Amino acid sequence: MRPYEVMIILEAGLEEDAIRAVLDRSAKIITDGGGNPGRVDRWGRRRFAYELHHKWEGYYVLLEATAEPATMAQLDRMLSLADDVIRHKVIRVTGSNAPRVRPAAVPAADAPVAEAG
Repeated sequence: MRPYEVMIILEAGLEEDAIRAVLDRSAKIITDGGGNPGRVDRWGRRRFAYELHHKWEGYYVLLEATAEPATMAQLDRMLSLADDVIRHKVIRVTGSNAPRVRPAAVPAADAPVAEAG
């Protein structure tokens, strides 16, 4: 299982029940896929830097989850088809769970050097 963050921008004029319905569907997809929906951070209504789909405001929600990539692909598809979602982005979180890259081997200072000759 991998950690993910999902940023969802919903239409600003939605009622609380419609927002809750989108978040419940998202959590259900994650749990049905064997994942664990984590913290839901509601940022609220924010103004866009530019016009999106003839709108200037949106309701921002950040959803944290741990799931398999196939489950997050299903969530990505559901959010792209939802009418209430203006934009969304699924991001895999890297950090302590990320694989460590080892540097190339450097010869030791006291190792014998082959002489040309």
